[in-house]
Amino acid sequence: MKILGISGSPRKGQNCEKMIGSVLELAKEKGFETDSVLLSTSEVGLCKACGACRERDFCVIEDDMEEIYEKMRTSDGIIVAAPVYMGNYPAQLKALFDRSVLLRRKDFALKNKVGAALSIGGSRNGGQEKTIQSIHDWMHIHGMIVVGDNAHFGGVAWNPVEEDAVGMQTVIETAKKLCDVLELIEKK
Repeated sequence: MKILGISGSPRKGQNCEKMIGSVLELAKEKGFETDSVLLSTSEVGLCKACGACRERDFCVIEDDMEEIYEKMRTSDGIIVAAPVYMGNYPAQLKALFDRSVLLRRKDFALKNKVGAALSIGGSRNGGQEKTIQSIHDWMHIHGMIVVGDNAHFGGVAWNPVEEDAVGMQTVIETAKKLCDVLELIEKK
């Protein structure tokens, strides 16, 4: 089974990429195949709501989304990490989410994949739960199975993540839950 980690931050090598790195390392240790999408190095243009994807199996905007669509289609689980920008996730992640409508229109390609969310803010209560809820909303729109960290909504960390032991524990617990649910599904 394969887990895709998506870092929704435009900042290369920073908190979200560190969280995704930790999550994917844990998944590898548990025997999962892993892949990642880093929005800091990906070109994802804004959806123009042109409707072309209703008629085609591809988006007419030429950027990195075709590769991202394939990674999303071939994954069994998706974990998204996002920083809090003005109370929610950044525009770069919103662009990816908007463009994912193609996958919904094409037979709900993300339906029944397991999803989880992580967020980091500038303070302990810096908007992370709202950001996670917004990510969960996107997952529900696609018909995904959404999991948290066994006690809350998902991984909630405080900047800088490497100094936040409590936050990193919620990140790790969220990753464990994602892996556990995928293993349960595989047994059926």
